Amino acid sequence: MARVLRIEADGGSRGNPGPAGFGAVVKDATSGEVLAEVAESIGRATNNVAEYRGLVAGLRAAHAIDPDARIEVRMDSKLVVEQMSGRWQIKHADMRTLAQEARALVRPGLVDFGWIPRAQNSHADRLANEAMDAAAAGRQWQRATVAPAAASGGSAAAADPDAPPTVLVLVRHGSTLLTEQRRVSGRYGEDPELSESGLAEVRSAAACRDVAGADVVVSSTMRRSQQTARAIADALGVDVVTDPQWDETDFGEWDGLTAGEVVKRWPREFAAWNDSPDAAPPGGESLLTVERRVLAARDALLRRWAGKRVVLVSHGDPLRVLLRSVLGVDGRMQRRIHVDPGSRTLLRYRADGTSEVLAVNRV
Repeated sequence: MARVLRIEADGGSRGNPGPAGFGAVVKDATSGEVLAEVAESIGRATNNVAEYRGLVAGLRAAHAIDPDARIEVRMDSKLVVEQMSGRWQIKHADMRTLAQEARALVRPGLVDFGWIPRAQNSHADRLANEAMDAAAAGRQWQRATVAPAAASGGSAAAADPDAPPTVLVLVRHGSTLLTEQRRVSGRYGEDPELSESGLAEVRSAAACRDVAGADVVVSSTMRRSQQTARAIADALGVDVVTDPQWDETDFGEWDGLTAGEVVKRWPREFAAWNDSPDAAPPGGESLLTVERRVLAARDALLRRWAGKRVVLVSHGDPLRVLLRSVLGVDGRMQRRIHVDPGSRTLLRYRADGTSEVLAVNRV
């Protein structure tokens, strides 16, 4: 009976087109053992081209392991899955070339293409982001000696079953005047400070039992998060670690406006943004882009503070991405999750790669 290998592949572009990279992991489909990881920065390209490059790299790695194996390809790119399955046409010349290269690497009838939610493709996504980060730092990506099981979904057999779980206490920053006016407040906007109501919310969060015993407080760079994080850290007597990956979405030209004002000026763009994680505000970030940086930051956090209790102070979109990733739901559910200012959501990550929601939106 032929061996079955599972390929999970992804690619991304910071700008679409922009600096791009891909990642792919090959696993034994029966045991889940990680057999190979590949990742590479590919210069300037689109998301779709990067995703195809990830597919080709994964197929090459699988072929090197066992050229006669049956292959299960799993990607969160519906476009690549549908095109490679022959149900959608391939119009882009670069993707036609890459699709032909991919087809040349598999024997007819021995490959199955399937779509998975982004939350289930976090291992490949992490590799792609590592490659892009390495290129931005002027170096080449190198595989870690041991893949972090809790972050990547690696083999549970390699994890210590007695290792303590990591608990993330997600705290949304307190209210600002823009929050109270229900105005968009993004990554490169006004960056307001906390209002009087926000300061009261932060005092309540700092005194609550959810944050008690935390080992560290991690925060975005934005003023409202920094104020919230420092109040909690001072109450606990711990440090604040700042990471720009946890900043709010860049809402581009919508920053400072109400939803009604946005709908009036950009009705089609707003409808597309509400419906699709690939759509971005004019001059801003798509949810897909935000999700990629957030999940990469999550993986780094879980590696650095494995087994600890971590308070993470961030914003609506990044926190909803984390909650969705544990629940296993895609970006279309993002706008259905409400996160109050100053609220706490608790997530637990075990060393075997499993995770669970302990509480949502406590105030």
